Amino acid sequence: MTTSPPRFRVELARDAAGIEAAQRLRYEVFVEELGGDGPLVDHAARLERDRFDPVFDHLLLRDLRRGGEVVGVYRLLREEGAARAGQFYSEDEYDLAPLRASGRRLLELGRSCVARPYRGGEALYHLWQGLAHYVDRHGIEVLFGVASFHGTDVEALAQPLSLLHHRHLAPPALRVRAWPECFQPMDLVPEAEIDRAGAMRAVPALIKAYLRLGGCVGEGAYVDHAFNTTDVCLVMDTALLSERQRAIYTRGGAG
Repeated sequence: MTTSPPRFRVELARDAAGIEAAQRLRYEVFVEELGGDGPLVDHAARLERDRFDPVFDHLLLRDLRRGGEVVGVYRLLREEGAARAGQFYSEDEYDLAPLRASGRRLLELGRSCVARPYRGGEALYHLWQGLAHYVDRHGIEVLFGVASFHGTDVEALAQPLSLLHHRHLAPPALRVRAWPECFQPMDLVPEAEIDRAGAMRAVPALIKAYLRLGGCVGEGAYVDHAFNTTDVCLVMDTALLSERQRAIYTRGGAG
């Protein structure tokens, strides 16, 4: 009985070429597909980048049947990297004081995306396995990061934002909050008036994946007009993962 060779490999970017491959995929998804932009986006070279890229670790998912092409990415920032940058990326949008005061090992996640042909399959599962290995290796206790709804029309997002606020708000000890000057309330619809099934269908797949693993959201959203998104801050306490959830979120291959 023979077994087929693995299709995917998950690894950390080791050089500038790996980071550029991540930035190229991010350009395809966040700029071309979703209409985002930013001061350091290089449209000529088709690279979505920002000032935080040098201090993040970049988790890459490569398709070995396509010559190792990068088809999925995640950005990972530990406290050491945040100290070099002077802040976590999310601190432009959220007051992270509850997390910083917790005394627990933090990891910020961001810029997660998968190439269009790989969505709905096993690609995201492999990325999460690699993330789990990284979390275990570095003793991470709390994961967090902004995740986005496409678009900036808050009224159109009232149902899913309200569902997150009423059903998935973080406990006080982990409840980050959008800065007052950019605070967008999420409790836009009374809980009794939410179409729960319809609202959940409108929640992006990545956010739903965090919720299935016991994740929760901070208080308030942030409307990012430059990136054409409405952001929420997701927080996940790894100590609260159930055994079933741990089975999904373990055994990876990136260091």
